[in-house]
Amino acid sequence: MSGPKGDIETLIALMARLPGLGPRSARRAVLHLLRKRDLLMAPLAETMARTAASTRDCAICGNLTAQEICEICAAPARATGEICVVEDVADLWALEQSGAFRGQYHVLGGTLSPLDAVGPEDLRIPDLVARVTDTRATEVILALPATVDGQTTAHYLADALAVTGVTVSSLAQGVPVGGELDYLDEGTITAALRARRSF
Repeated sequence: MSGPKGDIETLIALMARLPGLGPRSARRAVLHLLRKRDLLMAPLAETMARTAASTRDCAICGNLTAQEICEICAAPARATGEICVVEDVADLWALEQSGAFRGQYHVLGGTLSPLDAVGPEDLRIPDLVARVTDTRATEVILALPATVDGQTTAHYLADALAVTGVTVSSLAQGVPVGGELDYLDEGTITAALRARRSF
């Protein structure tokens, strides 16, 4: 289909591929943008094009940045010897927003998934092992999802990093702050019991 209607349908189809947007939500978003094309659509298109051209992966950790090395990797105060390994950039940003971690990060770019044919060579695992060896990191914190693929990846990383002698730890899993037991699933309760510590 060519012409304006074809462009609109293509835009809706592209928007529908975004996380959290289905065909109906995408259609509503596109129609809203078209109604506000001068106020929203044109600036959005310009910003998206500019961001696509200027954004790259940090050469060290894999974070998104406009420079070769991101601000976190470039900050001398962040060179604590601790490297927090995350699945993707969204996880890095969530940890940064919490302000709880002041070391450096390493973005894997996914988790091992035999069903999806994602193996170690598809992730930034060799880069992590080389980085730990080169920087003499003191601890690698595995902040991976509490899923089968996430835990498989964590075990693989622990084995791969064993030769470096670095301490490998993982985030505690269990009852969230303010959580009530009767609202939690069995897996969370089991993890909380296993991760218990002295009071």
